[in-house]
Amino acid sequence: MNNHTIKTFILLGLSDNPQLKVLIFIFLFLTYVLSITGNLTIISLTFMDSNLKTAMYLFLRTFSFLEISFTSACTPRYLYNLSKGDKTITYDDCAIQIFFTDLFAVTEFFILATMSYDRYVAICKPLHYVTIMNNRVCRRLILGSWLAGLLILLPPLGMGLNLEFCDSNVIDHFVCDAYPLLKISCSDTWLIEQMVIIGAVLTFIMTLVCVLLSYMYIIKTILGFPSAQQRKKAFSTCSSHMTMVSITYGSCIFIYVKPSAKESVAVNKGVTVLTTSIAPMLNPFIYTLRNKQVKQAFHDAIKKTALFSKK
Repeated sequence: MNNHTIKTFILLGLSDNPQLKVLIFIFLFLTYVLSITGNLTIISLTFMDSNLKTAMYLFLRTFSFLEISFTSACTPRYLYNLSKGDKTITYDDCAIQIFFTDLFAVTEFFILATMSYDRYVAICKPLHYVTIMNNRVCRRLILGSWLAGLLILLPPLGMGLNLEFCDSNVIDHFVCDAYPLLKISCSDTWLIEQMVIIGAVLTFIMTLVCVLLSYMYIIKTILGFPSAQQRKKAFSTCSSHMTMVSITYGSCIFIYVKPSAKESVAVNKGVTVLTTSIAPMLNPFIYTLRNKQVKQAFHDAIKKTALFSKK
């Protein structure tokens, strides 16, 4: 984005209706607070509770950190714009927001794929779980997820730094996003659009194949269990992860799998609210309500806090 004449962009946001903007602010503020509080609780529990030291909870901690980072890269800025009535964002801030939101989003997909592999090892190879999913392997898988996110992101980002903005500085979104930004550029964006699509499709297909293969073996193994109680218990250990996979991949289809950035982004705004605000808020509830170990760790933490406050 060098040799540009425009140094400030205007984010149109979700609505111009004053009353609706108040409701949007309250909704996004509450979901943001719940997201931060819930995910920080998950992270704290996995650090403090000795029963939550397995690979599964290390990946969950990483995923919660990504959720906090992702929603923090988007929501506070828009809340500030709503509270001040200021729709502007500087050129540098817009570029930084795109970089971090896309990095956190892509890395989440690879972490979800890693979590599915973890569930495969836990259910299909339970006797070798501790050996296979040792700390060294887990750290490498997490680092690999971050590196994969960077490698997917850097090529289109590098080309995007050469975009020019001549006529319009109005971004039809409430956050800086690649497609609305490409829409207002006076440069030829076809190649960058194709690179963004290729990166999104590669991320989607590679991680989805890993998830599907893992669950194919998981389901095959579970169906071979002799008792219904064993099968139910095994399925319950995967239900939270499967829910998050459904939300993440479903929203990705709506946002990225389309032919051109020149299309309307109206639908994307609603889906972006889901991915940046609602999904990070739901993550802690999904894992605490469906995971007995996390619920027990939460109850133990409350008891310890109550005893400490009495003293």
